[in-house]
Amino acid sequence: MDTDLDLHSIRIVRAIAETGTITGAARELGFSQPAISQHLQRTEARLGVALVIRAGRSIRLTEAGQLLARHAVAISSALDAASGDLAELAGMRTGTARIAAFPTASSTIVPRLLRTMAERHPGILVTYVEAEPPEALAMLREGSIDLAITFSYPGDRADPHRDIASGLSLTPLFTEEVVLALPEAHAQAAFHDVDVRQLDRERWIAGCPLCRGHLLAVCESAGFDPIIDHETDNAVAVLHLVASGLGVALLPRLALATATVPAGAAIRATSPGSTRSIQLVRHADATRVPSLAVTIAAVRAVVGTDWGLRKAS
Repeated sequence: MDTDLDLHSIRIVRAIAETGTITGAARELGFSQPAISQHLQRTEARLGVALVIRAGRSIRLTEAGQLLARHAVAISSALDAASGDLAELAGMRTGTARIAAFPTASSTIVPRLLRTMAERHPGILVTYVEAEPPEALAMLREGSIDLAITFSYPGDRADPHRDIASGLSLTPLFTEEVVLALPEAHAQAAFHDVDVRQLDRERWIAGCPLCRGHLLAVCESAGFDPIIDHETDNAVAVLHLVASGLGVALLPRLALATATVPAGAAIRATSPGSTRSIQLVRHADATRVPSLAVTIAAVRAVVGTDWGLRKAS
């Protein structure tokens, strides 16, 4: 005896219970009466029990048939619920998206992204954790997040994206200018563009390891090693340290999007100029997941022109 049940048999028994006849079950399920009868006979033979009793033109379910019919209600309800959940996912009304991004994005890109997702896709649960690019990429590789918004500097020897794992995809979002923050009373503040070579004797304020690496590279290109007195990746803190005359610093333009430059500090372009690129990193097949596909689209919708920056081509 084979007690495995197939869904078609379950649907047939339920339809017989609801309509009271094989003909009615066939009509409800969209099959011919002979096809339903033959399938029912094969099911009974496989199970080793009778599911219906025929008496002339009438039919009724046996005890086994009634038992199966009761289970059929629960099974059909579960299938309907599963189909509904899949339809919700396919319709991008439910799902999850786990995102990591660097600190500067926490006060700029991320709030707009979360608001956009809440307004357009309220059924999708979006979670966010702040992480610098190396940590965010590690989290993506291990599967604890779905999407990583990261940054990199051109030519950076320590760029964590250089060893990006196979199966991950990188999408450029935009490029931003890196500017100089210096005390307003500084002699170089009188110029629109400041030659970095004129800052060889200044005290510097460095940021995160990647930003510090960029500072070292810029100063190396200018022919000197910077004297770094303070380190913080808090852009507001950097600006106030600068305003207090405690040093000069390089800051990406995005860091100034939500920060007020305090009295005593000035922002100037550098010569030669430098930039930082922002990108979205994901698993290559992430767009096949509806909740991630719409989140990726939302990321692209909130970056670039909103910040007055140069969009990536």
